[in-house]
Amino acid sequence: MAWKRIVLEIGMGTDIRGTDPTKAAVRALRDALWHNSLSIAKALGQDTDSMQVEVTIGVPQPDRVDTDAVLAILPHGTGTVSVVEGGLQIPNDEGTDSTLVASAAAVVRLDLP
Repeated sequence: MAWKRIVLEIGMGTDIRGTDPTKAAVRALRDALWHNSLSIAKALGQDTDSMQVEVTIGVPQPDRVDTDAVLAILPHGTGTVSVVEGGLQIPNDEGTDSTLVASAAAVVRLDLP
């Protein structure tokens, strides 16, 4: 058997005030996951917790993202999180705060013949 990509989910999340990249990253992954109901695992005779999910987060200041907090929101399966430079940071007019935008991609894999 081999791990095969069966789904790609994409989302966006923000922290409007506070520039917390973890908050934006968690919201981006939720955006990707919460708009879907994956029934493919059961349709293929597998348990939903057998899924492997590879999460990639694009956000300014990737070193500030708590990957455990991002991974904790996966409802099924096991996962990994990779954080890369990306997203947006948009300062307010006064230069005292910013809005942070994160992007998320979740690749779901199942072990299939």
